[in-house]
Amino acid sequence: MTASRPQPESSQGVSLFDARPFFEKALIYGVQHGLIDQAKLAAMAEEAPKGMVQIARYFGSEYLRPELEKARDRLVNLVSLHLQDASSGDLRAAATLLREHSLLSRSKAGSDLLKTLIVMPQNTHFGMNERGAFSDRHIPQLARWSLASHADYQAEFLARQHAVQVVEAALWFAEQLGLAADDLQDAEPDGEAVIRTALLLNLMRRKELPDWVAFEKIIADLRKQQIDAAQLTLPKNLPEAYRPVVESVRQSVLADWPRLLDTRLPARKLFDHTPAFMGRYFWLEDGLSEVSHHDRSRSAAWDKLTQGHSDDGTVLTLCLCVAAGSAPRTLLTDKTAATLVRKIRKHGWQPALATQYLQAHAPEQHQNDFIGLWQEFVHEAQTTLLSDRDTQLQDALALLRRECNVA
Repeated sequence: MTASRPQPESSQGVSLFDARPFFEKALIYGVQHGLIDQAKLAAMAEEAPKGMVQIARYFGSEYLRPELEKARDRLVNLVSLHLQDASSGDLRAAATLLREHSLLSRSKAGSDLLKTLIVMPQNTHFGMNERGAFSDRHIPQLARWSLASHADYQAEFLARQHAVQVVEAALWFAEQLGLAADDLQDAEPDGEAVIRTALLLNLMRRKELPDWVAFEKIIADLRKQQIDAAQLTLPKNLPEAYRPVVESVRQSVLADWPRLLDTRLPARKLFDHTPAFMGRYFWLEDGLSEVSHHDRSRSAAWDKLTQGHSDDGTVLTLCLCVAAGSAPRTLLTDKTAATLVRKIRKHGWQPALATQYLQAHAPEQHQNDFIGLWQEFVHEAQTTLLSDRDTQLQDALALLRRECNVA
């Protein structure tokens, strides 16, 4: 195949693309410029059939003519891929490589480039990338890539190289924060999510990757202090190789900043129920920690409401108020108790509401006891509280003074 001749200016200045394989261009250049002699050409002519058979056998069968023809194309393409990549398109450098090395070694070098590409991460999600070296299961992918152009290879390499850099940066941050690489792989986050959280931790001077409880507190502190986004900077000890990709992720955090600091949106709703933020930041999954925190929070809220008392009278007084549709109280005056009874007799009560209240607010270790106490009270007191014969409320108030806190 000969190179296309430049077209005259009457063809509107359009020149035809030289579609020859880069291997052919480099070979012709080498011969024309005395870099490749006849002995080298003879050695290549002897190697080529052997290489075609080996390639045909590797991808299918060396006994079928179509497979051998495809193997010839693969041989030329693999050599071209290596030469163009190694020489950056410089024909003299490529011809020199042909002169100094065997044809089959250049084919293998092209194949090695593709094998390296195939096992590189395709994206930044730890759970969606294979781990390990090239193996037989990758051969179908190698078969496809062995016929691809250098432009296609280069575009894919650059995309995967970006993913590699993000993953490596995420691993670096994880190591700085005390999380082993295997543990990060098992957690399967996006690399960018790890980096976003790490940047927030660096801003807040935290040294460990958080669980949800700690992460929620970080967001709460950000909102409380209304920290300026300009303070979000790259760590001083961040390796130079990771700075471009981490800076790109930092810009995405700055874009998130208004929502991160928006106190109108609870953190849990933002990060767990807003599609754009789900999986966007990373925290360690620790169910026991969350349950423990929830229990502590519920216990603290309950203690504040009951003033630290858990006696039967306190629990029954609170439940009675809730069942009557009134605000929860743990102490009633005679007047308030009478008003409550009149409200129950006029509008009825809903004991189930009090049960639900206990399930939602009482410390978990006491819930069953409190619910049993309340249900027993309902069974015994219902007739008295709803009686239309007790017009002076004497029986009802006597019941409440005995069972509840009435002062």
